[in-house]
Amino acid sequence: MRFGFLLKRGKPEAREIAADLGRLLLAEGCDLVALEEDADALPNARGVSSEALGGAIDALVVLGGDGTFLLGASLVADYGVPLFGVNLGSLGFITHYARSEAARALVEACHGRLGVEERLRLAVAVATPEGVRDRRMAVNDAVLTQRSLARLLDLEASLDGAQIATYKADGLIVSTPTGSTAYTLAAGGPILTPDVEAIALTPICPHTLTHRTIVMRPDAHLRIKNVSGGPATLTIDGQWGTDLQNGDWIDVLKAAQPLRMFRSPTPFFGILRQKLSWGSRQG
Repeated sequence: MRFGFLLKRGKPEAREIAADLGRLLLAEGCDLVALEEDADALPNARGVSSEALGGAIDALVVLGGDGTFLLGASLVADYGVPLFGVNLGSLGFITHYARSEAARALVEACHGRLGVEERLRLAVAVATPEGVRDRRMAVNDAVLTQRSLARLLDLEASLDGAQIATYKADGLIVSTPTGSTAYTLAAGGPILTPDVEAIALTPICPHTLTHRTIVMRPDAHLRIKNVSGGPATLTIDGQWGTDLQNGDWIDVLKAAQPLRMFRSPTPFFGILRQKLSWGSRQG
């Protein structure tokens, strides 16, 4: 089995753990692959470019936090490669494994004994009146926000060609169930369990109090058009961004290829309790 490694930048601890896990996997008969800039941290690892990583591996070990995990997903998820996250960050909501748990679980993964789950992703097309100018995939969310803190956006949303509303708000969040515990949750949206097949549309500080989150079926076609006087900023998973001018829009669909990730050792609601103190009584 070919294991790729993605290391969090500027984190010496990640290189130390990678070397330990790499030796363990070599002893189990696995091959090691890493990005060219990280290959020297792993014994006998083959270095590849970020573009070639997804096609060169059977699984990806991510050493870092959720941001590094999302970067890894953008590199390999289209190839159906499952991700194994070792949490070296502050929250670790989708990097499921602690350093103390990683070695044993990786041996299980190496021998096909560790379960893999699938998570819905979003396919986002960025379009102008001249045509589509970019396509991106999202694990967590696609977020449209204002560039100026003092100005509301006007965002026209439609579902399968039928108008939903024109939102006057600080922005809109289009979220997967995985992303429902991220920005969407902070904006007052619902928590969706990871196995739900749905997409959530949540306004950010809407000027109309009746505007609340809408949860829609995954095969729906959602379009959001910027009809504001100025530009809006689109951010995908907090990793990539671009501006939408007046008249530009995004089309959001369910991605053909889901995110595949090794199953967490902790149940979903246990993660909520651990990471977000969900359900705990205050005082």
